[in-house]
Amino acid sequence: MVSREKVILGSAAFLVFWVLAVFPSFPLLPIGRTAGALLGGLFMVVFGLLTPTEAYSSIDLQILGLLFGTMVVGKYLERANMFNYLAKLLSWKSIGPKDLLCRVCVVSALSSALFTNDTSCTVLTEFVLRICRQQKLPPHPFLLALASSANIGSATTPIGNPQNLVIAIESGMFTFLSFTLGLLPATLVGIMINAALLLVMYWKELSIPHPHNSIVEGECASLLEDAESAIAAPDLSNTFNVELTADVAVEGQSSEKWKALVWKSCVYLITVGMLVVLLMGMNMSWTAIGAALAMIALDFKDAAPCLEKVSYSILVFFCGMFISVEGFKCTGIPALLWEYTEAYTKVDTVSGIAILTVVILVLSNLVSNVPTVLLLGLKLAASAAAISTEDEKKAWLILAWASTIAGNLSLLGSAANLIVCEQACRSSLFAYELTFLRHLVFGIPSTLLVTIVGLTLIK
Repeated sequence: MVSREKVILGSAAFLVFWVLAVFPSFPLLPIGRTAGALLGGLFMVVFGLLTPTEAYSSIDLQILGLLFGTMVVGKYLERANMFNYLAKLLSWKSIGPKDLLCRVCVVSALSSALFTNDTSCTVLTEFVLRICRQQKLPPHPFLLALASSANIGSATTPIGNPQNLVIAIESGMFTFLSFTLGLLPATLVGIMINAALLLVMYWKELSIPHPHNSIVEGECASLLEDAESAIAAPDLSNTFNVELTADVAVEGQSSEKWKALVWKSCVYLITVGMLVVLLMGMNMSWTAIGAALAMIALDFKDAAPCLEKVSYSILVFFCGMFISVEGFKCTGIPALLWEYTEAYTKVDTVSGIAILTVVILVLSNLVSNVPTVLLLGLKLAASAAAISTEDEKKAWLILAWASTIAGNLSLLGSAANLIVCEQACRSSLFAYELTFLRHLVFGIPSTLLVTIVGLTLIK
C-alpha cells in the first residue's frame, strides 16, 4: 500500500465520486454524476495517486468507442421507427393486462440485449405509460417489468450494458457469440422467473376488465373517417388548379415515402450486418463505430443533429469513473480486501460461488456495478485462472451475471431503473412516481431468485 496520507486522500476522492454518482443531487454539492466523476478523477491526480499520463492511460478507449457506436446506431434506429414497432407489439391483439405485462418483459429484454438497457428504457417508458393510460391499468407493475426485464435481458450480450462491455474487453476471452451462449440460458429462465413473480405479486391489480378497443384504435378510426369524408366531399371550385396541385403533392409524397422506406431498410440491414459481424468475432468497438458511420453516410445529411443527441455526458462520466477507480486501486485497499476474501470465493466450489455472488451483489449496490467490475474483474480472473482456463471464463460470466442482476435490487441499483423512474415522474401523459420502497419490495425477491437460478445455468 502507499503512504497513509495517500490512502486517506485516495479514499476521500473515491468517496466524492461514489456519493455524487449515487446521489447526483447531493445537497452539499448538487453537480450531478458526470461532474462528480470528473471531480473524483481530478482529486486522484491532485492528491498524487495518479500522474496525468497514468490518468489518461486508465481511460479505456475501446469501451468508449463501443458505447459511442451503439449510441449512434440506437439513435438512427429510433429515427427509423424501430422502437415504435417494438412498442406496437406490446398492444397488438393483447388479450388482457397479464398478457400485456408478459409482453413488456419480453420486448424490454430483447431490445436491451441488442440496443443496451438504458436506450430501451429511455424509449419504451413513454410507450408503456401511454398503454397504461389507454387501458386504464396501474402503471406500477408495468414500470417494474420494463426496468427489471431490461436489466436481465441486457446480461445476454456484450453490448447489453456497460459492465458487460468492460468484461468482454478486459477479459479478452470471449467473442460476441461465446459470451452470449454462456449467459443465454440463464437470461431466458431469469426473464420467465421475473415475469412469474410480477404476476404473482400484482395479480389483483392486473385482474381488471380489459376494454375491447383501445383509445389508440379509436383515435385512428376517427382520423380515417375524417380523411374519408374529406375525399368524399371535395371542393369543386377551381377544379383544374386543385387537381394539378393535388397531383404534384401526391407525387412528392410518394417520392418521399419511397426514400424513407429505402433509408429505413438500409438502417435495418446495417444493424443486422453489425450483429452478424459481431457474432463472427470481429472487434466490437470498431464494428459498432463502422455501423454508425455507415448509417451517417447513407443518411446523406449533416450528421450534427443526430450526433448532438448522443449522451456525451455518459461518455465523460465513464472517463471520470475510470480515473477514479484506477486511483482507488492505487491506494491498495481493494487488493487488501481481496486478499481476505479470495480464499472463500473460489469458483470451483458451490460455497465459493455463493460467497462471491454475495460480495458482487453488495458491492454493486454500494459502489454501482461498473466500478465493481473494474475493481474485482482482473483479480477474480487471476484467482480463477490458477484453477483452470474454464474456471477463469466462468468467473467472468458469474461477474457479468451477478453484477447485472444486482441492478434490480434497489431503485439506485442501475441507471435503467433511474431512467424509468425519472421519465415516469416527468411524463405529460401519465405521471407516476416509482418510489424506492415499492421498488425494493419487488427488487429483493426478484434479484435473489433470478441470480440463484441463473448461476446454475451459466456455461
